[in-house]
Amino acid sequence: MSLSKFLYGLLIFSCVSLASAQSPYPSIALHEIPEALQQQFMKVKPEMNANSHCATAFDSQTDGEKMAFRCSIYIKMSAEGERRAIRYCEEKRAELKINAPCKLIQ
Repeated sequence: MSLSKFLYGLLIFSCVSLASAQSPYPSIALHEIPEALQQQFMKVKPEMNANSHCATAFDSQTDGEKMAFRCSIYIKMSAEGERRAIRYCEEKRAELKINAPCKLIQ
């Protein structure tokens, strides 16, 4: 095998590995969050692009004082959008004293 074929194969493998990289943050499906949070998500969804992310944490399915929901919408890099959404959610979670961890909405 020539060196150029080896390097080409290594490049292809690296690209595939990067493309399938998972987020380091926990996630939750949209249908698993409370109805009130689903409605908030649907309100901001039209403003979102491929790099936008929202995160949520909740201790109650009905008590709005026990729900945190934050998004990072106008962002150029997906990983940065994830970090910001989690950070904003963690700030709100601490403010409301929510025990559940923040998770990215999928």
